[in-house]
Amino acid sequence: MLKKIVALFAIVSLAGCTAQQIQSTLDTLAGAQGLTTTEVAAGLKQALEFGITEGAQRLSREDGYYKSPYKILLPPEARKITDKLQNVPGFRAVEETILEKINRGAEDAAKKAKPIFVNAIKQMTFSDAMNILMGEDDAATQYLHRTTFDPLYQEFNPVIIESLDKFNARQYWADAVNTYNSIPLVEKANPDLGDYVTQEALKGLFSMVEKKERSIRNDISARTTDLLKKVFAKQDD
Repeated sequence: MLKKIVALFAIVSLAGCTAQQIQSTLDTLAGAQGLTTTEVAAGLKQALEFGITEGAQRLSREDGYYKSPYKILLPPEARKITDKLQNVPGFRAVEETILEKINRGAEDAAKKAKPIFVNAIKQMTFSDAMNILMGEDDAATQYLHRTTFDPLYQEFNPVIIESLDKFNARQYWADAVNTYNSIPLVEKANPDLGDYVTQEALKGLFSMVEKKERSIRNDISARTTDLLKKVFAKQDD
């Protein structure tokens, strides 16, 4: 949670101040700290870009998803398929095989994330930056989720599908599901993986960005540039 600056802005907001009055208050506070409001906004944007870069790079490496807390698991309903197929030749290791394939696909697609995020940051207004500064520890991540989820999905989904196909994941899973569906009396399952993996891949990406944002807000050692140190020092006073 932001400290003095958040408390100050919460007070003026509750008091019903106009945007001009809030701006004036911010200018006064920024001046007292040796900062311009432009520096404050730039510092927030820099923090966001650092989080994005680190998150996207980590997740796009081999095992970035597969051997990390962001590993994409099969949906719960898929367990009935893998359990049934354990004794079917060719599908004994079906769960772990498909898990590796879908996570490799997500790692491949994560390389596409950074330009979309950076574009959203460039379009951030001064008002956006101030709302983030006044917000919770994940306010910047919330902003990015609100402004980039749809374009990210549109970008990720075809790449995920292409990546899944590169690792033969969709065909492998379709074969497994079709084999399962041929078992008498079972409830038929949908073999399409694309949407599910896209949603889970984006969930992991935003979680990584949020982790970095919280680190910069709360851990002085995570502020690796002079601008970050200068801007976020205000919340430590």
